[in-house]
Amino acid sequence: MAKKEQKKNKNIEILNRRAAHEYFFTAHFEAGIVLQGTEIKSIRAGNVNLRDAYCFFKKGELFVKNLFIAEYENGTYANHEPRRTRKLLLKRTELRKLEKKMKEKGFTVVPYKMYLSERGLAKLEVVLVQGKKSYDKRQSIKEKDNKRDMARLKKIRL
Repeated sequence: MAKKEQKKNKNIEILNRRAAHEYFFTAHFEAGIVLQGTEIKSIRAGNVNLRDAYCFFKKGELFVKNLFIAEYENGTYANHEPRRTRKLLLKRTELRKLEKKMKEKGFTVVPYKMYLSERGLAKLEVVLVQGKKSYDKRQSIKEKDNKRDMARLKKIRL
């Protein structure tokens, strides 16, 4: 029974759906994240919110701010702070590429997905994005509605 629960927990995947609506995705990067204390236990429980999180560079290193990882309910006085700034671990070449692109107008780096790797490590997928205009957002909504309608029609025909 315990093994089934462990397999179930490995499929943890938290998405920032709002990012897909707000931005055009340019490039994806898989980053490790520096955690402390009981944060990994909260992630395994799925108590993470990526909605307000954003990334920034400080002295050539990438950090994520406002990433909400809820306090572990069985934690003690050594529990972590929910919205602390966390360092992201990327290869040096990827960091340079991202920093160079972020200096260009209109580009930023946003955390899109948090998941557990096969080894049980917490990974954060960061995305290099460019902002959408309001008419682009309307177009995206229209396309999504059309896809949904087509799927409904296919189900009815079968």
